[in-house]
Amino acid sequence: MKNKNVQKADFVVLGGGLGGCMAALAAAKSGLRVIMTEETDWIGGQLTSQAIPPDEHRWIEKFGCTRTYQEFRNRVRAYYKMNYPLTDEAFQNEVLNPGNGWVSRLCHEPKVALRVIEDMLAPYTSSGRITILYQYRVVDAVTDGDLVTCVKVRQHHSYKEVTLQGTFFADATECGDLLPLAGIEHVMGAESKEQTGEPHAAEVADPLDMQSITHVFAVDYVEGGNFTIDKPKQYDYWRQYVPQNYENLPLLGWLVPEISKNGTIKEYALFKGKLGQWWESLFNYRRIIDKSLFKNQLFLSDISLINWPQNDYHLGAIYGVSEHERSKHLEGARQLSLSLLYWLQTEAPRLDGGKGYPGLRLRKDVLGTEDGFAKHPYIRESRRIKALYTITEHDVSKEIRGQQGIRKYDDSVGVGHYYLDLHMTTASHRSLYIPSYPYEIPLGALLPIRVKNVLPACKNIGTTQIANGCYRLHPTEWNIGESVGYIVSYAFKNQIQPHDIRQDSKHMQAFQRMIQEQGIQIHWPDDIELP
Repeated sequence: MKNKNVQKADFVVLGGGLGGCMAALAAAKSGLRVIMTEETDWIGGQLTSQAIPPDEHRWIEKFGCTRTYQEFRNRVRAYYKMNYPLTDEAFQNEVLNPGNGWVSRLCHEPKVALRVIEDMLAPYTSSGRITILYQYRVVDAVTDGDLVTCVKVRQHHSYKEVTLQGTFFADATECGDLLPLAGIEHVMGAESKEQTGEPHAAEVADPLDMQSITHVFAVDYVEGGNFTIDKPKQYDYWRQYVPQNYENLPLLGWLVPEISKNGTIKEYALFKGKLGQWWESLFNYRRIIDKSLFKNQLFLSDISLINWPQNDYHLGAIYGVSEHERSKHLEGARQLSLSLLYWLQTEAPRLDGGKGYPGLRLRKDVLGTEDGFAKHPYIRESRRIKALYTITEHDVSKEIRGQQGIRKYDDSVGVGHYYLDLHMTTASHRSLYIPSYPYEIPLGALLPIRVKNVLPACKNIGTTQIANGCYRLHPTEWNIGESVGYIVSYAFKNQIQPHDIRQDSKHMQAFQRMIQEQGIQIHWPDDIELP
């Protein structure tokens, strides 16, 4: 890999999403020099460039996440209170939810998340301890036995290539892009029941049977306005499309099968539903601005991020396929979202008997783009390392574990909780929503079976496709990345490899003490009231 443009660091983090940012931050706090790449011009991944408000658990305001994640949430609320003219009631609310969206206790603008994350990294980017290379994607890797020695990254618009050398590397890319380039053993898509023994695994393994992606967009609503977009080129296709296993219902419609209740159909509406129940409004689902919380009619309308079942794109994979296939499906996801918007503006049934909401307006400013669409599609599933320990449905399913309760690991490096939530997959079109217990993050799931100096720091840890359904969410990815940053710093300072931490009980105990001192919770309270 001959390249005059070479940069060196103790730790090279590929991917600037939540996991990547926290891996970089933890390592930099520990004194390491870090280079981090990011595909877009916004760091923060799910919260920013992919425009997904945080999916969290019921205990999030008190425990069940890292100290830095709590700090992030506090900083978001403080940002609104410092900079926005909130009503007195909103200002006094310790658990302010700027959008009052019902998906999360903290629905907020992606640009605010970006500012907060940049502020958290600022001491280390300003001092040069963290260098961020924007709009770069990994394109090659060089290995020496069980070690990666360097990677090559390429900038999108300039095609400039940079070789990055490091002692340790983290793959925090959204799709696990480093894994195949470096020959790191990994899996993709769906495992079979025969392989994993999981009751909800696919009947037949299929590496291209992955969870759907979603191209999120931002809208507000101006009553009486007309902001109808041009008819999308694939609209006629999507208008007639009926997904397999979808109860013969069109994808673009208000009737949606409930994943958790076989044969049950849920009816939604754009705004308040027929029964006057707030949760029936899909507009409120991921609403990031509730105009009633702000003084002086600051916002003329609420603002919402559109990530619904109706724009989950499930017709094909965007990695593990040719570049042509990748481009086709990325454009397909965008066309589906455009078609959903056009349907909403022109044909969606209204509760008053009319059709269409032409007052829906794309908010280009909200996501920092020219078209009002997120800078990057929301990716729910990545390539996943073959790890020393693979987390399966048996580790987290409430039904399977029963009276055993929470699965505890001696090598835990964090905690999380979410349903086993599998969005419609690209081949079998399976969907799942399985009750789960709170879970821990075992170090063994972060260690590749062979390669020694590369760690996963995103949705690419050692889980099955089913278990990934809960380990992929914001607080867990954050925790994974932060723990990886400390794993690397501990290994660097002790002149060992990450695998040695788990193999030596003294190192394991010392490392766990260290991360607990840094505010990483490694076990759930014994007296927690389980769902």
